[in-house]
Amino acid sequence: MSQELKTSMEKAPQRALLKALGLTDEEIGKPLIAIVSAKSEIVPGHIHLDRITDAVKAGVYAGGCTPIVLPAIGVCDGIAMGHKGMRYSLPSRELIADSVETMLIAHMFDGAVFVPNCDKVVPGMLMGAARVNIPSAFVSGGPMESGIFHGKKVGLSSIFEGVGAVKKGALSRDELDELESVACPGCGSCCGMYTANSMNCILEALGMALPGNGTALAASADRVRIAKHTGEAICTLVRDAITPRMIMTKRALTNALTLDMALGASTNTVLHMLAIAAECNITLDLDFVNGISNKTPTLCKLSPSSETDMADLGRAGGVMAVLHELAKKGLIDGSASTVHNCALADEYEHAHVIDESVIHKIDNPVSPVGGITVLKGNLAELGAVVKRAGVAKNMMNFTGKAKCFNSEEDAVNAIYSGRISKGDVVVIRYEGPIGGPGMREMLAPTAALCGMGLDNDVALVTDGRFSGATHGAAVGHVSPEAAEGGKIALVADGDIIKIDIPGGKINLDVPAKMLDARRKKLRPKDNDASGWLLRYQNLVTSASTGAVLKKKF
Repeated sequence: MSQELKTSMEKAPQRALLKALGLTDEEIGKPLIAIVSAKSEIVPGHIHLDRITDAVKAGVYAGGCTPIVLPAIGVCDGIAMGHKGMRYSLPSRELIADSVETMLIAHMFDGAVFVPNCDKVVPGMLMGAARVNIPSAFVSGGPMESGIFHGKKVGLSSIFEGVGAVKKGALSRDELDELESVACPGCGSCCGMYTANSMNCILEALGMALPGNGTALAASADRVRIAKHTGEAICTLVRDAITPRMIMTKRALTNALTLDMALGASTNTVLHMLAIAAECNITLDLDFVNGISNKTPTLCKLSPSSETDMADLGRAGGVMAVLHELAKKGLIDGSASTVHNCALADEYEHAHVIDESVIHKIDNPVSPVGGITVLKGNLAELGAVVKRAGVAKNMMNFTGKAKCFNSEEDAVNAIYSGRISKGDVVVIRYEGPIGGPGMREMLAPTAALCGMGLDNDVALVTDGRFSGATHGAAVGHVSPEAAEGGKIALVADGDIIKIDIPGGKINLDVPAKMLDARRKKLRPKDNDASGWLLRYQNLVTSASTGAVLKKKF
């Protein structure tokens, strides 16, 4: 796009401003590459991104182009968890996409390398890249190492669960303080298969990042080398005019979702993949996602469902080894393109499983079906999502009595005060994209249940969403949400809710006439949204379509 700036006499003022940056005529004459970095000093996953960005710059220079660094925002979901700040997390995805569009088009870049790491930054940048559709590649900041506490691996979810353990008396306050100091030992995205690492692995299967992007540790030399190679790769993509929508085709999205199911990744990835597909003008829905899950075996059981972390996955062969196993059963389309300017099969053909306790062979899977399940029924007519890979066997079919709360905080207080008993279904509503607004993550209540020793005896159902650190029978994304008049708004304490994860069903066992009577008396919960959240509330769509913003209004 920058060619107009370089050749037109009328664009001399623009060239003067580029020279004000210190750029030479020679640098201006080369393709201009934006390096969009989420570096900040508040997010552990982003604190080190200047090192990654510098490596990308070196690769871009080596490839014969000119790099220019741009900023991007990013919310730390862990810091934002459990208070009003979490309302801004999912909406930040849209702000990131909009800012990418703004900066790349306003400054007429020829290509872009995106340097994200955390939860909403990766999908937000992917959405922006698809929208602008100039040659683009990704290199993430990489995962954090696990902490060690009393000889066991720990991470962020351990802290949330530790709070509940203190409340129960299973952990002392001094032990919690000790755990707090060792659980997150340094830079990087949190150590398990949480949302950030799920998306960073998906980037490899999607073809938008080089092999190793999902698993090379944040502080490793390997991460720096991947960044340099990505800088070189973008120069080739620019010269060959290969754009994101040429790579992110339906077969690539299908590959990415297949990997997602095999890894037992975060339920947030469903929201994000639907939104990314929409920016690529590709229609995906929950039924399509569920179809992939039903035919894809789970090959890994990773943290938070086990102590196996991202470093273990990398040492066992990484994402490419998982893809190679899936390809043996024809579950991966190896002809899909990548930013390496080759077919995906060329990337994974030499990768092999090194540790079968981490990556199971395709003939000996952890589960014959994928890690995420879409549930439908009268309580979720448009769908709901559960991370099947993190659910105990005894909770796969569960019938319990509802205990209803109109906010996350009320539910957490009830759990910690001992008002939740075995056999209950905790219902948290008015936390959806519209009702929140912002669709907060519910790690605090799920971690509270775990810490109190109730995770194998209590289910949780919400129109909000869950952190990738969540495990247990946690059903989220219930659509239609309460604020749209969904039946979740009509549930009363004591109602029977039936959850059948293998059958893909979730139903409220209440007569239709009684629900009609309740609807007539329903007074939706008010919220005090203002500023950006008020605009978001009026523009956002259902979680069942990815919680994307309306294109026409």
